[in-house]
Amino acid sequence: MIDHKICPVCESPLKGRSDKKFCSTKCKSIHQYENRQEKEAFYLEVDRQLKTNRKILKTYNFRGFTTVRKELLIDDGFDPNFFSHYWKNSKGDIYLFVYDYGFLDLKKSGKDKYLIVQWQEYMRK
Repeated sequence: MIDHKICPVCESPLKGRSDKKFCSTKCKSIHQYENRQEKEAFYLEVDRQLKTNRKILKTYNFRGFTTVRKELLIDDGFDPNFFSHYWKNSKGDIYLFVYDYGFLDLKKSGKDKYLIVQWQEYMRK
């Protein structure tokens, strides 16, 4: 009796080599993608939020530095808990950065705001 293997993705019969696992490169790719989504779910979630945060900061920071109400950023999907690194200036203010865009928590005129800046070479020291 011949044992017919089937593709785990599309369930079509496998033809060819005896150790073949997928019917096509497309099915193999789909399987790998789905596997990665499961195994690396947390990493992908963090990465997605970092990219979203950077995009939002870049959108609002068209002059190199600007002040924006927190609620505007948060309404756009910004999450201040996701950042890549920080920088502390000589006054002791801590800027949280998402790659090349940073933000500083401010209270200005009784309103919660962020000062958005772009990474500068002098900050490397």
